[in-house]
Amino acid sequence: MAARSIESLTIAFGLVAIPVKLYSATVSSERLRFHLLHEKDGSRLKQQYVCVEEQEVVGRDEIVKGYEFAKGQYVMFTPQELRALEEAGTHSVDVTQFVPLAAVDPVYFERTYYLAPDQGGAKPFTLFVTALRESGRCAVGRWASHGRDHVVILRPIDNALALHQLHFAPEVQSVAALGVASAKVRDGELKLARQLIEQQSAESFDPAAYPDEVKARVEEAIQRKVEGKQFTVAEPRRATGGNVIDLMSALKASLERGTGGKQAEQVSERATKRRPPRRAPARASSRAQPRAHRKSAHS
Repeated sequence: MAARSIESLTIAFGLVAIPVKLYSATVSSERLRFHLLHEKDGSRLKQQYVCVEEQEVVGRDEIVKGYEFAKGQYVMFTPQELRALEEAGTHSVDVTQFVPLAAVDPVYFERTYYLAPDQGGAKPFTLFVTALRESGRCAVGRWASHGRDHVVILRPIDNALALHQLHFAPEVQSVAALGVASAKVRDGELKLARQLIEQQSAESFDPAAYPDEVKARVEEAIQRKVEGKQFTVAEPRRATGGNVIDLMSALKASLERGTGGKQAEQVSERATKRRPPRRAPARASSRAQPRAHRKSAHS
């Protein structure tokens, strides 16, 4: 099935206007949904709204939206007023600057769309995509839609563009609020950790290599229920790591599960050789060693 565009927009790039079509980048229909049913006869349940003050069911034709400006105090908006606010959006993505994609932390990503050229926009669209790709940068811009202002970035993806809506700065919590302090790690541990990363590294990310295993199990269970069969509830998958008591041993064991067992031993041996030997506690009767001799013991 051909993709259906959501909206027609224009990318304002300097004095160049590029007509584009907006498409959803994700497919929500792929998610499994369970409906609420009456256990007695399996009938679908209908959602109702109850007035807190009068304890009566309120019909949809009596419902309006409101904003709570103080505790328990609301200002109401009519459907016409809300539509007027939504129509305040623009049909233009105004590009303001260009930055490396790595400069935008993924924590700011909120939602993703695709952009394709609209009628008459193929050449400027291709020019814009090619220039972005060769510059190694993404475009930062603004776009107002459905009563909200959005900061967006545009980046090349194949011959099209991905439009990422970003969270505003106040919407993202500062990681400094977590108070995470750095712990001291040894050189040998760091080398083993880097080796483990290299052992499991790839040049690109293939999302198809990570299927939704939970969804597959649920679909299988649903099919068995449809066929009137029983299904066995699998034990929840548990983490295999556990509490790490000896970090060096855990890293070595992780490497040995792959192809790096011998290399792990070599790194561990080199780290042990470089580690200064423990000094035996001096006896009460022994004299203090000369300064030069004490220094050589640590070299």
